[in-house]
Amino acid sequence: MIGQLVLGLSLLVGLHEFGHFAFAKLFKIKVTKFYIFFDFLFPLPSVWNFSLFKKKVGETEYGIGWFPLGGYVAIHGMVDETQDAEALAGPPQPDEFRAKPAWQRLLVMLGGIIMNVITGIVIFTALTYKLGESYLPASEARYGIVTTSLGRSIGFRDGDQIVKINGRPFTEFNDVYNPNVLLNNESYYTVERNGQLIDLPKLPRTFFDQLNKQGNDSLFVEARSPFTLAEVVPGNPAAKAGIKAGDRITQIGSVPIRYYDELLRTLPRFKGQTVPVTISRNGQTQTLPVAVSSAGKIGVRPKPELNFSTRYYNLGQSIPQGTKQAFGVITLQAKALGKIITRQASADGLGGPVEIAQQFGGVWNWPHFWTLVGTLSMVLAFMNLLPIPALDGGHVLFLLYEMILRRKPSDKFLEKAQGVGTFLILALMAYVLVIKQVMKLF
Repeated sequence: MIGQLVLGLSLLVGLHEFGHFAFAKLFKIKVTKFYIFFDFLFPLPSVWNFSLFKKKVGETEYGIGWFPLGGYVAIHGMVDETQDAEALAGPPQPDEFRAKPAWQRLLVMLGGIIMNVITGIVIFTALTYKLGESYLPASEARYGIVTTSLGRSIGFRDGDQIVKINGRPFTEFNDVYNPNVLLNNESYYTVERNGQLIDLPKLPRTFFDQLNKQGNDSLFVEARSPFTLAEVVPGNPAAKAGIKAGDRITQIGSVPIRYYDELLRTLPRFKGQTVPVTISRNGQTQTLPVAVSSAGKIGVRPKPELNFSTRYYNLGQSIPQGTKQAFGVITLQAKALGKIITRQASADGLGGPVEIAQQFGGVWNWPHFWTLVGTLSMVLAFMNLLPIPALDGGHVLFLLYEMILRRKPSDKFLEKAQGVGTFLILALMAYVLVIKQVMKLF
């Protein structure tokens, strides 16, 4: 988990900063430092100055800092976290940022965002070309659904078959989780229950917020499925009783079992007890005594018996599809931010390094790793474009002001704006890294 987090953040920060660096070099602006992570206690450039690695090549010092919450390029003649207005009191030199035309400075500031967008598109395109898209046809969810407490709270019941979304039939079961549906206050589902079609109530305004608060349990319904056993964990009750991978559990005690959710609901009734478990193996039935653990588990992992399909793309088809997926992340971020601003969702969904690491998980799975890196790259592009001083979007805002009104804000004003923006970022960091983690304990 830590390895994936470090590698993922290093790639994203390095590519983002390279975007700024490349445009600065293109316009012959001096860059004195290029750092992945900070070599000082952000935002105090003179406190705890040391790096884990550094090497000077030409006019630029390349390095890896010790403070792993970002990175930077020190662009000569620019007010940022490394330079203030006082350091730029003299007349601008030809190789300084402030000496260049506004359109060149704008491209330098957009360079990181552009690089993140390109990275996201390339990753999603490559994944689409290599792996295609796996999906469950809606027709294959023929056993209905199994619900969580959140799903039940909005009207779903175990065994329901979802037949329409917003009054229209759908072809892929994943459409149930489409963010455009979940973020729309007018969305509703139609289910077939006991032979009747029922329109469920519209999703509550706070539904997406409630979904985020579920944490790792991020679904509210799932397609119900018969199952066999994909794995029987050695040393656990099922293995000790002689149950093997490939077996089908058909009964626990006197309770018939057909679906995995029924197994999960039934086992806790027999905590700490030995219960007869009936299995089917190679067409033959046998009953084995299984000592259920005090946690209500026996150590098995299911293999769902649903027929998933895969849609494959050639390279020409993968590019627009990958681009669509990449920009879909930004659309989702914008809608989620709108929910927070209008108080239809709380800021609890904002995640820091801990939450990001948990999303990577403790198993190294390359497709999952690159999917998450591609997603984070687009999130980083969106967040950096927000018009907050100290972020790229803040610099872009002031440059657009200069280009439209043909009047440049003073370096002193930019320094003060940088301070305000830095304070806002630090406050957000304090909330995500400290306050939110403490609140979880209560």
